[in-house]
Amino acid sequence: MAFSNPVFERQWQTFKANRRGYWSLWIFAAVFVICMAAELIANDKPLVVSYQGELYAPVFKAYPETTFGGMFETETNYRDPFVRELIEEEGWMVWPLIRFSYATINYDLDVPSPAPPSGENWLGTDDQGRDVLARIIYGFRISVLFGLMLAFASSIIGIGVGAVQGYYGGWTDLAGQRFIEIWSSMPTLYLIIIISSFVAPNFWWLLLIMLLFSWMALVDLVRAEFLRCRNMDYVRAAKALGISTPVIMARHMLPNAMVATLTFVPFILNGAIITLTTLDFIGFGLPPGSPSLGELLGQGKANLHAPWLGISAFVSLAFLLTLLIFIGEAVRDAFDPKKYLGATS
Repeated sequence: MAFSNPVFERQWQTFKANRRGYWSLWIFAAVFVICMAAELIANDKPLVVSYQGELYAPVFKAYPETTFGGMFETETNYRDPFVRELIEEEGWMVWPLIRFSYATINYDLDVPSPAPPSGENWLGTDDQGRDVLARIIYGFRISVLFGLMLAFASSIIGIGVGAVQGYYGGWTDLAGQRFIEIWSSMPTLYLIIIISSFVAPNFWWLLLIMLLFSWMALVDLVRAEFLRCRNMDYVRAAKALGISTPVIMARHMLPNAMVATLTFVPFILNGAIITLTTLDFIGFGLPPGSPSLGELLGQGKANLHAPWLGISAFVSLAFLLTLLIFIGEAVRDAFDPKKYLGATS
């Protein structure tokens, strides 16, 4: 892989030199891409249905049962033996690898729920008869998307606030620091619980609530960098040339701050995923029924006689967080001048 900038080339070589982080990035990317296509991997609807010479895609479009010779105008239940028989008499179906979605209840279990792993449910079912592996796949996707959105939004706000404080200094910096001290001392968990009693929590509400308290992670780092750079010669020269303040901050000072800031982003992502998992575990996270690693951990705690629940959730979460930690370590090495200046291009 080649870059036009020799510094980027050296940083990339340093990142690749950390084999643990490099392969963790590729494994994480592959798993994330797979989970983004969760509907094509774990679903209670066929990928393709051929009936009377016509092709249908139930994963992307809902079809009434009458389309396949049934009696009801409601959406087809493809797991119904009667419907399967109607379709297979005059066509065929291609099913996903896992024939369950995250909310599909397996009514054909031979044992009470939670059922142990079997050929039909590879990691067993939870206490409501839902496939554990399907819920892990969908829960992985929600956790990573939540973490990415929260880390991105938090970084944007934190970098902006830190840049303003560091560039202007004085009373702006003093007032900003006092506000951050007060805001960061608030009991975040209790506030989330209180807010949840007024508003039904969902993905976007949780993202907004967590964003109110997570943007402070990068403020001090960016503020310190801007305080250091604001009186340097190249900044004073830019001011003397009449360059506007936003341009000076964005073009001349921010790149210096971003070098140290980017090394913290994977760890912020890690913290966001842990926070969502914790909220789901204690019952103040996503709405009931949502695929969640934290909710699965809670089920494992409540059903100690079904160890596959806790083990599956723990291994999935540990796998995800370990990959992110390894990636963060490799990024930190890549932006460390002592390491990338010694790398060969």
